[in-house]
Amino acid sequence: MSTLPTIDMPGRRAYPPRISAFTQPFWQTLGESGWISTRCNDCGHQTFPPKLACPRCGSTSVAWTPLSTHGTLYSWTRVHAAPTAFAPDAPYCVCIVDLDTGVRLACKLIDDAHTPPRIGMPVEIVRLRYEDGNLFAARPIHL
Repeated sequence: MSTLPTIDMPGRRAYPPRISAFTQPFWQTLGESGWISTRCNDCGHQTFPPKLACPRCGSTSVAWTPLSTHGTLYSWTRVHAAPTAFAPDAPYCVCIVDLDTGVRLACKLIDDAHTPPRIGMPVEIVRLRYEDGNLFAARPIHL
């Protein structure tokens, strides 16, 4: 399993995720710097976020498998007028990433003041370690 780089973040998460019995393996693995989601045992389709049933073929036979930790920046925006829970972090970037294995996901973008984000740039997924738990984000890979 790939290990995600960890960035220590101050304070608590602004909007902690709801963790269910089904998603517990994802959050537990993220807490150990791992990166997994579900893959259909019948058609092989990998999903994110984790799903109880395959959206492609409808099978409920799914297994936890590693996700690619690298991808390409598909889209991004900088949020200046943030919802109240996220206002202390504004301005901040959010993005859509196409992982190398074909999964598309949305997350926070850790941007670098020296290199503005650009569509198509390579990114990696990182673990954000807060006082009360973990989240994930993408950050540019400087080649």
